[in-house]
Amino acid sequence: MQTIDILERLIAFPTVSRDPNRELMDFVQAYLAERGVASELILAEEGRKANLLATIGPKDRPGVMLSGHTDVVPVDGQAWTRDPFRLQVDDGRAYGRGTTDMKGFVAACLRLADLAAKADLATPLHLAFSHDEEVGCVGVRSMIDRMQHAPFQPRFCIVGEPTRMRIATGHKGKIAARAICCGVEGHSALAPRALNAIHIACDFVGHLRDTQSGLAGNGARDEAYDVPYTTVHVGKIEGGTALNIVPNRCTVDFEIRNVAEDDADEILCGITAYGESLGVREHNNFPEARVSVDVLNTYPGLSTPADAEIVGFVRRLTEDPSTFKVAFGTEGGLFANRLGIPTVVCGPGSMDQGHKPDEFVTLDQLAACDRMMNRLLEALRG
Repeated sequence: MQTIDILERLIAFPTVSRDPNRELMDFVQAYLAERGVASELILAEEGRKANLLATIGPKDRPGVMLSGHTDVVPVDGQAWTRDPFRLQVDDGRAYGRGTTDMKGFVAACLRLADLAAKADLATPLHLAFSHDEEVGCVGVRSMIDRMQHAPFQPRFCIVGEPTRMRIATGHKGKIAARAICCGVEGHSALAPRALNAIHIACDFVGHLRDTQSGLAGNGARDEAYDVPYTTVHVGKIEGGTALNIVPNRCTVDFEIRNVAEDDADEILCGITAYGESLGVREHNNFPEARVSVDVLNTYPGLSTPADAEIVGFVRRLTEDPSTFKVAFGTEGGLFANRLGIPTVVCGPGSMDQGHKPDEFVTLDQLAACDRMMNRLLEALRG
């Protein structure tokens, strides 16, 4: 099967993160089994979702791992002009949810698996397909737990997120957190006798904005990023029940995306301490006042040196030897930090098309990815 044919099959599975991906994984496992390749499903959520690990070639030595996630973001509320879960090719583009992020790469991996299964490999090829990447690199963690007990770790890892087939050596780390601001409810006509939790939340958000300004002006910088400093961002505020009730609770969901030179935990500690001070400020009049911060999700950044062996290896596979860093997060930081596997990000398509209606990957990008896979096959044979 050609990559575009496999991609058509993958797009037909509506693997939005909130829904199961098991049917897609069963298809992949059967596809590999037909070629004599054994694979392991690592199940989650009573079997509704799964990661998949497979090795082609010798089992007694480290190999090259290709990593991709199988979940996609929702299409709800987006103005698609075509069926998002039916691949359509038009004017050099393949349209469908997940074409660029990142089933195009997974399809190219499966085409390579077909070729590798027929070849005499000196170095093994590892496939690592995950679930729930789009909700914070959640699903891959159970696969990493399993890999920690393997006799060999892969020598290299290529994460196939869309980079226009350029080599990305890094991305920022992320902490997603929620501040819970507690006040005292009351009738709005007597508002000064109550403590408005939304007002507390506004003071907290003001501190987040001040923190962001400080990081932009005086924090560490990495000019390889589009935004070369650590960012603090508020994505959601929720509080209050009615206009005539002083609210007693308000939550603020925020994130920190840090460059490698900044300590995200230290930044979070400063933010948490400020939140606690807001509660202390009101405590004499309102003992119930408090601000607590809970971490919802976190993943490490990726920072692979430009002169690392893996970068030279992938340069020989690709047609663009330049390196850069991506703004979005990937599972690559987890592979590098938890397993110590040298990792880069390189895959077809552009995140400019990801998460949008009428998402697409160009056929030229898929062809370039296939050429990279062909060169990888030759390297594994050698």
